[in-house]
Amino acid sequence: MQQGTQFLPISKEDMRQRGWDELDFVLVMGDAYVDHPSFGPAIIGRILEAEGYRVGVISQPDYTTCESFKVLGKPRYGFFIGGGNVDSMVAHYSVAKVRRKVDEYTPGGVAGKRPDRSATVYTQLAKQAYPDLPVILGGLEASLRRFAHYDYWMDTVLPSIAETSGADIISFGMGEHQTVEIARRLAAGEKASEIRDVEGTCYMTDFAHLPAKYLECAGFNKVSTDKVAYAKACRIQMDNQDSVTGQIIVQKQEHGYLVQNPPAKPLTRRELDRVAALPYTRTWHPSYDALGGVPAIEEVEFSIIHNRGCYGGCNFCAITLHQGRRVTSRSVDSVVEEGELLTKQPGFKGYIHDVGGPTANFRLPSCAKQMTEGMCQGGKKCLAPGPCPHLIIDHTEYLNMLRRLRALPGVKKVFIRSGIRYDYLTWDKDETFFKELVEHHVSGQLKVAPEHCAPNTLKYMGKPPVEVFNKFSKRFYELTKKAGKKQYLVPYLMSSHPGSTLEDAVYLAEYLYKHNIRPEQVQDFYPTPGTVSTCMFYTGLDPYTLKPVFVEKSPEGKALQRALLQYYEPRNAEKVVKALHKTHREDLIPLLVPGYKPKVSAQARPVTGRKSAQNAKAAGRPVQGRFVPNHGKGSGKNSGRPTFAPKTKRK
Repeated sequence: MQQGTQFLPISKEDMRQRGWDELDFVLVMGDAYVDHPSFGPAIIGRILEAEGYRVGVISQPDYTTCESFKVLGKPRYGFFIGGGNVDSMVAHYSVAKVRRKVDEYTPGGVAGKRPDRSATVYTQLAKQAYPDLPVILGGLEASLRRFAHYDYWMDTVLPSIAETSGADIISFGMGEHQTVEIARRLAAGEKASEIRDVEGTCYMTDFAHLPAKYLECAGFNKVSTDKVAYAKACRIQMDNQDSVTGQIIVQKQEHGYLVQNPPAKPLTRRELDRVAALPYTRTWHPSYDALGGVPAIEEVEFSIIHNRGCYGGCNFCAITLHQGRRVTSRSVDSVVEEGELLTKQPGFKGYIHDVGGPTANFRLPSCAKQMTEGMCQGGKKCLAPGPCPHLIIDHTEYLNMLRRLRALPGVKKVFIRSGIRYDYLTWDKDETFFKELVEHHVSGQLKVAPEHCAPNTLKYMGKPPVEVFNKFSKRFYELTKKAGKKQYLVPYLMSSHPGSTLEDAVYLAEYLYKHNIRPEQVQDFYPTPGTVSTCMFYTGLDPYTLKPVFVEKSPEGKALQRALLQYYEPRNAEKVVKALHKTHREDLIPLLVPGYKPKVSAQARPVTGRKSAQNAKAAGRPVQGRFVPNHGKGSGKNSGRPTFAPKTKRK
């Protein structure tokens, strides 16, 4: 905890200790109150405090009654509400829609302390408690649901959260600029209904009060029944998330019109430094001590965030619609000062666990052009399928920062645990950073995200070809060996992404076998609101071309794809074999499932005799208990895919 720092009040008693009988704003959050810069509500609270406002916190209120929103009294100007660092539905349910047993953002990891769709529920309760007070709804959950959107958990399209929640203003993206301006104008006596020109905000209005100039996308009724219209609307929304080129977007909802103003300008380096220097206590509120604290802080307590935004533009990532594609970063001095602060924190043992952000090794904008002309539209990527000719590739400043952190008294190691863009690193002709990464900044395992290897799937993911990963992997192990270390890559992989067929999943399993990769953690594609991939999942269309995209939605098909990622697990044997039969890749059974013996039914018993054996072989049935593959369409030789039969028995 920084010297002299106090938590924001959470009770009337806290207010009395400060000599306050009234608050200016109440901050409501779906997470436990953790006053750390990795937690969005903590930043908003400290920003308001720095502007001179009296701010109190209601964390995970009782969502069965509006009385829980009155515990700090009626604020003078209104509520700022956020659903939590993680979307409440993702926090509550697995991709299989199974209720999770742990919520890491709740004291003790206890599940069920906030409602489903918490941003909506909290806003409605605040409105019930004080109907005359404005509610500004922000955070990830609101940001990604600001347009009419496909809801995976209900398997339907829902209207904008601005309409369903009743919020006066939606603050989307990183909300510092919006928060300061809205608070100033409310405190000056302006009504929320009159605050209609703040960048980075949305609001509901009627037809008569629409702005003079705007770009319209298909409305809720249209996109909920017409998938082509939904895909076209998605493209309009994605193409207007740049602060330079973004236009006002209007979308009709059930009972009014949503107006999205252009995105707020990213914070400058000086502004980011100011946010990082705010007086956070950097820990959970002491009222949670008896409950065991808040598990979510363990990953970030001794980590440093040095940047925002990501121009990687992966189609399954929500950063484009939330943080944006322009990268901004803190100064090296600011990051080093935070490193010095960490060395003085209770429990620090000499290890800075991470120096990263959305993408750890991005410090600069992708190109000079974007600063004046904005990011490229139409689905163009800076990194995929290959590097843009205008891409700035430079690790110099990041490396300098890491060197200064390593030199701090009391620091033993500085690790990088958030995502490294291995493609960006591979394309850097200067290997100095790569070498020092291997020598100093890997804690035994380096997590990277190739996600897949099949060309078709990677195309729909917006990822580079697997050959780039192969080149990176080869060089990583060469440098690791040269450094005399035992370090490993941990690849993140995803099954059932739109575009991924069962044949693609088999191709991936074959690739993993060849490269002796056994991923411990894999995931099914999770269709969360606000991504291009979710649009493809719902519509079956590429929003940039309107061409059909294969989408695996059946439980069996998804289970087979997922099992192939961990083909080596005995529990997956039956599914793997079934997938190989379905794709006519029986030639892989001895490799992926060695020793597998199919269960023989009465209808498919082993046959003997020359003639019977010939008939069985032609039909692809077992002969003497051994499956004889029928090499038809899609099998190894005819499929155009290599088979990786080892010359010696695999150990």
